[in-house]
Parts: sequence; structure tokens; C-alpha cells
Amino acid sequence: MKAHARGVELDCDAIQIFNQSPRMWKPTSWKEPDIDEFRSLMDGGPIESVVIHAVYLINLATKDREMRKKSLTSLSHALRMGDAIGADGVVVHPGSTLKEPLPASLKRVGQAIKQVLGESESCRLLLENTAGAGGTIGRSLEELYELVDLGGGSKRIGVCLDCCHMLASGFDIRTDAGLGQVMDDFESHLGLDRLHCVHVNDSAVPLGSNRDRHEYLPDGELGEAGLSAFLSEPRFEKLPALLEKIGDDPDKDREQVATARRLRKKGLARRKRRARR
Repeated sequence: MKAHARGVELDCDAIQIFNQSPRMWKPTSWKEPDIDEFRSLMDGGPIESVVIHAVYLINLATKDREMRKKSLTSLSHALRMGDAIGADGVVVHPGSTLKEPLPASLKRVGQAIKQVLGESESCRLLLENTAGAGGTIGRSLEELYELVDLGGGSKRIGVCLDCCHMLASGFDIRTDAGLGQVMDDFESHLGLDRLHCVHVNDSAVPLGSNRDRHEYLPDGELGEAGLSAFLSEPRFEKLPALLEKIGDDPDKDREQVATARRLRKKGLARRKRRARR
């Protein structure tokens, strides 16, 4: 309920929540009255979408039995909570190879996807692209395509694209044309029906750095041009656009939401002018 209230306070259209502490395995049990109250709040607006982010500890690619058990249990719990509150999806980082061969690691992620979908009802599982540090999986679109296939191709498997991670992993999306080429590839290979939300973060590190370092909008490497391109991409229309560089300063957070809206308006105006030429 606090997350919903905070979203309303910050003038948000969509919110992302953790169903439990993001850096702990212990699940939080939501009681039925709490779930009913949350659903009632969502039905009344003005928040139009809620997305759950799975805990950061999850590694669907691991060979370690205990870690794998904890990862599957945590992700299944998140999906069931997504079912309960009517979430538009559960975002998860696919995991890391931990120096194991990539093909075998991808296969383990695919098996994990099938298992957690089988233990939940309808909530989507959204694979997030990664910045590419170390052996993280999901740094390329090709890896995301393969994971959807290895996971059984269920309609419940989707994608969340993070613009900070895209830049860090080598996608130059700082222009309308550059982002357009990436999305042409995504659309032709995977289809837009797989894309269900985007993360809007500026990057504190440059193109191809393979490091995940978020920065406030628009103070990073994407800047005004890159963020306005991302926020005005026509194929992102009506998707939840989720800011993650949000802290404990309501004034700063409200400013970030307003900045995102300003940058989107700027990008739309630029695209409109170009279309007239």
C-alpha cells in the first residue's frame, strides 16, 4: 500500500515494487486483506500498472543445488504474488554463467523458466537485458531470443528493456535512428508482443563499458538526446516506463518523474518535425 501511495504522491502512471526484500531470500507473506486492498487501490487509479521486480540474488543459470532451489522458490513466489495482485509481470535478471559454458547455462535458465511458469497461473515472466558485466546472461538480444525459445516459447515469457543496460552492453541508442535499428531487430526476431515494460535509467558509464551504473535523468551518458529518443520510441507507446534511480527524497523523485515526461515530450516533438520534412 505504501508503494501505491508513493506512486500517487509522485504523480506516477506505473510503479515497480519488490514483493520482498530485494537482497534477502526470506519471502514476505501478503495477507488476503492486504491483497484485496491493493487490488482495490489499483482499480481506482490513478496508477495504471504495477510490475514486480524479483530479488537480485536469483541466478537461474547456477549449477549449485542450494542456490538453484532458493532461486526457483523465490521466483515462483514472486509470480504467484503477481497472480494475486494482478501485476503486469515479474522482471528478473536471468543470471550469470559463473564461468560455466554459456550454452549449458542458457539451457539451465530455460529449464528454470519452464518450472516457475508451471508453478504459477498467468503472471508474465519478464527477462531483463543486462549490462554485460562478467558472465551475466542477457547482454545481447540473441541471448534473450534463445532464452524465450529454451523456456518453451510460452506467451507468458516477455522482455523488459533497460536503456542504461542497453548502452552499457554496446547498443548505441542515443539517437532515434540508432534505437530504431535495435527495435527493428527485436521486432523481426522476437515480436513486439514479447515486450511488456521498459526501465528508464541514465547511465553513469559510457557505451560498451559493460557496467551497470545508473544515473539520474538526464545527467549521464544517454543524456537529453538519448533519453528523449528512448521515451518517444513509437513501439514503447503505452508500455509501463519505470524509473529506478529513485531514493528517499520525494522532491528529487518527483523531479525525475517530471523530467521523464519532459524528455518524452521533447522526443515526440522532434519526431513530429522530422516526419514533416
